[in-house]
Amino acid sequence: MTDFVVEPAKGEAIGKMFAYPVRVYYEDTDAGGIVYYANYLKFAERARTEFLRALQVCQQTDLEQKQTGFVVRSCHIEYLRSAVLDDALIVTCKVMEQGVASATLAQEILRGDEVLATLEVKVIYMNVALRRPTRIPADMTEKFRHFC
Repeated sequence: MTDFVVEPAKGEAIGKMFAYPVRVYYEDTDAGGIVYYANYLKFAERARTEFLRALQVCQQTDLEQKQTGFVVRSCHIEYLRSAVLDDALIVTCKVMEQGVASATLAQEILRGDEVLATLEVKVIYMNVALRRPTRIPADMTEKFRHFC
């Protein structure tokens, strides 16, 4: 046993934006040494998950107790520049629009001031047991408002 605790990476709110750090590992790259295109989606998903965690939304609890959670309905991504092995990236997340059962988020993947990719992601709040959209809880809606 060890006497120390190591916290996992977590992002932080910067104004109306959430920022999450990502490091590019060898496993993230393709044969050409650049980040494989699908991994940008994984980086963005991690940032959205940590965004919810920072808002004190426990996805596991919602899934287990309420059978609700967010699912991606659509995603538009623009690849502008390539990330490479060992790059330190920042993935941002901002709520652009919020509906009764959905939200549209704008995300950027940055290396310093350089924008590598932009994403627009629409998520739907679902009752996963019924596989139908359901109203986003009022407390969660209020937390999102700060990031609109």
